[in-house]
Amino acid sequence: MSDPSSPTPFDRALLETRRRRWLSGERDEGAGFLMKAVAGELAERLSVVERRFEVAVDLAGSFGEMAAAMRAGGSCGEVVRIERQPFLLAGDPLAVVADEEFLPLGPESVDLVVSALSMQFVNDVPGLLAQIRRALRPDGLLLAAFLGGETLHELRAALLLAESEIAGGVSPRVLPFIAIREAGGLLQRAGFALPVTDFDRLTVRYDNLFALARDIRAMGAANILRERSRRPATRRLFLRAAEIYAERYADPDGRIRASFDVVYLSGWAPHESQQKPLRPGSAKASLAAALKDRSSDLS
Repeated sequence: MSDPSSPTPFDRALLETRRRRWLSGERDEGAGFLMKAVAGELAERLSVVERRFEVAVDLAGSFGEMAAAMRAGGSCGEVVRIERQPFLLAGDPLAVVADEEFLPLGPESVDLVVSALSMQFVNDVPGLLAQIRRALRPDGLLLAAFLGGETLHELRAALLLAESEIAGGVSPRVLPFIAIREAGGLLQRAGFALPVTDFDRLTVRYDNLFALARDIRAMGAANILRERSRRPATRRLFLRAAEIYAERYADPDGRIRASFDVVYLSGWAPHESQQKPLRPGSAKASLAAALKDRSSDLS
């Protein structure tokens, strides 16, 4: 996703092993704050689209918060959930067990695909977007949200500095995230029309690094990098990282800050009814003339 020289930076088999271990038991509702916030935002964006989507897909939305919001919104007919883990589907009647990197969707078979917080774990995001584009009917819509930008930059810095002090070298411990400025290009590369990209930074406060780490584990989002160190991290490393984190990123009350940058994407499968950009040189008035007129208004 972020390193073109490494086609598969993420160990997705390890991701699923950890999800089965950490998510199949009693659920930590507190750690679901991020999915609830993102599902709510995507549902609100969907609500302003004045059309009905007869066949919609909730792509790897974890426990189904996104699917529930899509069904409650009234603009979707059938909502089909796709997950790699059957236990996440909980008997949902419209569900498919499949890998989102290899979509089980035929060409032009669905009207809407919503992806909430799963693309940051996908090895080939451009390939996934191209699959979604093929699966959408003309004038079909993609809405997506994933972690990107400077997400968890505080944790990354604290761990790198602590490990360099203790071990004299470092290994990657926080996932790389796609740069926000690159997100819009991914949509255009996949052939989407009318692409829109923006992001929202959520700052969450914790008592300490260990409380943050518990939430990351409860989200099933711990280190799955193939290049990660195979040596177990020592308690000394985390204690030192916690000290550095508190020194650099604590508020006056002693609680630490953790940043989550959520990147939002939307794009449409091309259709002749959609607004088209003007051809270069087809404008009836030049930009220079418009700026000249504007400057005279201000004088």
